[in-house]
Formats: sequence, structure tokens, C-alpha cells
Amino acid sequence: MTSTPAPTPAPDNTAERCALWRAMHVQVDAAPHVLTDEVGLRLLAPAPDWRERPDMEPTATRGFRAAMVSRARFIEDLVEQQSARGVDQYVILGAGLDTLAQRRPELAARLDIYEVDQPAPQSWKRARLEALGYGIPPRLHLVPVDFEARESWWDGLTATGFDPRRPALVVSTGVAMYLTREATAATLAQTAKLAPGSTLALSFILPADLLDATDRPGMETSKQGASAAGTPFRSFYTPEDILTLAHEAGFATTHHVPGTQLATRYFSARPDALRPSSGEDFLLATT
Repeated sequence: MTSTPAPTPAPDNTAERCALWRAMHVQVDAAPHVLTDEVGLRLLAPAPDWRERPDMEPTATRGFRAAMVSRARFIEDLVEQQSARGVDQYVILGAGLDTLAQRRPELAARLDIYEVDQPAPQSWKRARLEALGYGIPPRLHLVPVDFEARESWWDGLTATGFDPRRPALVVSTGVAMYLTREATAATLAQTAKLAPGSTLALSFILPADLLDATDRPGMETSKQGASAAGTPFRSFYTPEDILTLAHEAGFATTHHVPGTQLATRYFSARPDALRPSSGEDFLLATT
């Protein structure tokens, strides 16, 4: 008897939720939209009632939804800035359902984009991109790395054509909280060895006592949900902590970008008062 092959695992629930929140921003929130991204929704093709899920409830999740589009827009602006100064290598660690290559083909055509992620979800994404007619452009490189087996993302990158002798932009969003402090320090140390003029943008979660009081219950709910899904939050950092780690890794310059700064940049004077929840900040470091 012939057995039916097991389906390729889809992205984890965190990547799925982020993609759906980005789409919900377009469908529910008033214009102007901070980011227009429904490609992830098309890739996922969820059930028609997906907006009725508890984790998609429009009012209860509006702060998280705004935070997701805020950080995605910040990174997209950074990619444009780096491209304008001649950086043409863009590395996404834990790429999930990143859709820059599909949404911004004119920008993607100027870059070698290296999406680093676990092999199974990445295989699923490749199949979905092909099935929906997006395909895999020549300068989009899907880099499978089995982090659970302790495979080296650096080895995976160089095997796929990445040139460590040229500057690059390396981005890691929504990942550091799932890693130990040692693992994050190792990533910083490896990235600090990139060619001069390279930039790292890494998001991190603040300890609860640094969050706005109104956002603390939501963060606690997120932590509980992550633990229940088998992906517990492992690390929280004060800005001083993360800057120290980056300095010890050997970066030439380090800079803290508060999430509140992005909220002001992208959400000021909105008629609907939409604003990101507090709790996720950025480290910007350059070699």
C-alpha cells in the first residue's frame, strides 16, 4: 500500500499571526496605512472566518497589530536607506513570511536578499510562491538552516553566494526573545565580523517594568501564549543590556531605537488614534 506523504509544515503560529495582522491593518484600520501587505495572507490562504479568531479580534489586538506594521515599516525604510548608499546584500534571520521581494520588486531588483529560516517552513513558502505565480526571482535566496540541529546560519549564507567581503544589512525581528542571551551574543559576535559599513537591526523585548502599565497585561498574555505553543520567551533586555552586548561583540557604533520613537514617526495625528503597544525596541549597530 502506498502511503501519502506528510504535508510540508507551514510557518509557525508566530509568523502566521504577524502576517495576518499586517493584512488586517489594511482591511480594518483607516488610511493612511503604515504598510500595505496582504501577500502573507495570500500565501497562508486561511479559512474565510480568519478575522473571527480570538487572536485577530480587531479591538483587543490593535496595539499588537500596529506594532507589527511599525517594525516592518522601519525595516523597509532602513533597506531603502542602505540600498541608496550602495549596500546590495540584505540578510533576514528568521525570515518567516517576509514579503518585501513580492511587494517591492523595484527595490528587490537592486538587492541580493537572503531569507534565512528553518528548512520545512521555507520549503512550504517556496511552494506557495511558485503556486501563486510569484516565483523565486534570481536575487532572492532562500537559505535553509536547521537551527534546532545547531547548523550555522553563517555557513548557510556563504554557501548560497553571500559575500562577507562586501557590506550588508542584517535584520532580525521578533527572534531575540526566543533565544538565550548566549545565542544572541553569538549572533552579534558573528555579525560584527562583517565587512566595514555593514549594519545590524535587531529587535528585542523590554522587561515588564519598562513597559507602559496599560501594555503589561497584553505582554503577559503573549508570554503565556508563546509558552503554550512550545516557544517560550527566554530573554528580555534593557536598552543598556543590549547596547553592552553589541559593544562587547565588537561593533564600531551602537544605537538604541525606542519603539515609542517609531510610534511617533509612523502614527502621529491619526484620526483613529491607532498606536503600537510598547515593549519592542531596536538595536542598530554598525561595523
